[in-house]
Amino acid sequence: MQIVGVVLGLLYLWLEYRADIRLWIVGLIMPVVHGALYYKAGLYADFSMQVCYVLAGLYGWAVWHNAPRRGASAVAVAHTPWRWLPALVVGYAVLHAAIYGLLVRFTDSTVPFWDSLTTALCIVAYWMLSRKWVEQWLVWLAVDIVTVGLYFYKGISLTAGLYALYSVLAVAGYLRWRRMVAR
Repeated sequence: MQIVGVVLGLLYLWLEYRADIRLWIVGLIMPVVHGALYYKAGLYADFSMQVCYVLAGLYGWAVWHNAPRRGASAVAVAHTPWRWLPALVVGYAVLHAAIYGLLVRFTDSTVPFWDSLTTALCIVAYWMLSRKWVEQWLVWLAVDIVTVGLYFYKGISLTAGLYALYSVLAVAGYLRWRRMVAR
């Protein structure tokens, strides 16, 4: 299951790097595989996040597909507007606190803080991705770095390796998308 998840994850990231709308199709399949893996590892927020990923995949596809056409891409890559930063930070904080509370109260999670941290950041990053904001890569980088340690700790080392690669590719994606805005 980890191998299939890694292959789908690499395909997804390659499509995201290219700002290719097909990333949302892979993003509808990948959560099923990762969801089963995370549930087995006791990463309940990450497991629950897979449902959000399916919904985010449908939302992202709709936004990218229905946006006014600009050249070869439906939605233009852009920087995150400054006016959105407070809302993104507050949104993250509220999500983190809510998910943490749910994990502590209703699960036997051994890592509720870290599981809720990465899950809340993922929700924010996915929303930013749906807008094609360059800085979503920086949020993913933070998620990836924390996730590497978390997944090694939980014994899913192959998936931890995927997230280590994601960390490197997040930097490359950030640089590429920055150049796309500069054109």
